[in-house]
Amino acid sequence: MTQDQRTVAVGAASGIAGMIILVWGLSAVIPQPLIADTAADRLSYALRWAVLPALTLLAMIAAVGNARFASEAIDPTLGKESRKMVVDGRVADNTTQQLLLFLVGILALSVTLPVARLNVVAALAITFVIVRIAFWIGYRINPVHRAFGFAATAYMNLGMLLASLWLWLR
Repeated sequence: MTQDQRTVAVGAASGIAGMIILVWGLSAVIPQPLIADTAADRLSYALRWAVLPALTLLAMIAAVGNARFASEAIDPTLGKESRKMVVDGRVADNTTQQLLLFLVGILALSVTLPVARLNVVAALAITFVIVRIAFWIGYRINPVHRAFGFAATAYMNLGMLLASLWLWLR
């Protein structure tokens, strides 16, 4: 195993562990929502929390747009992006992909979780923002350092989708 592979493996494992601890810890302190137990109210609750992850993606897109505006890369067809701009673009692309999975996951969880556990939706939304920022920072430092945030997000999304499926089928 190369040094980069070891760095990615450690980053991914610590990202998964950190995500689990963060979701668990936030779930313990975020109060359960005081909403009616209807599908509409549950979906509305989840969509309100989805704004935070969406704003994170918007910040990433704005970083790319602002960097382009202030440089020779204002014409994206010329290939004059800086390394930072390329990284920010890749971060925004991956965050778009992860956000799509995240939205499906929290919407599905919002209608399958017991209403008393819907605070998990809020914990997941906050965790998404934190680990996506960690992904962005890690990627900027060195691309192999993106593993923490990537694994945390990808496995959180996988966990949400599997939990939703399990709750739905049981």
